[in-house]
Amino acid sequence: MSLYFFRISTGRYSGAADQPYEFEDRAAAWTEMTEVCANLLASIARGLKRDAEWRMELLDENKTPVFRISLVGETMS
Repeated sequence: MSLYFFRISTGRYSGAADQPYEFEDRAAAWTEMTEVCANLLASIARGLKRDAEWRMELLDENKTPVFRISLVGETMS
């Protein structure tokens, strides 16, 4: 079992969870991360500003990013 932390970044704000989560392996950590994102995305997408980015990362026990999921609102000319 390994310890992981979630970090969410939006604009200038970035914060990592203080409480670690324990997962059996990276595959289990990825599955949990995608489920958490799925539960959050509707509300995040409704509030996303143009030319903004929302990002969730899963960090290992050394706080090094392992996975990242990003939602980007881009203005095209």
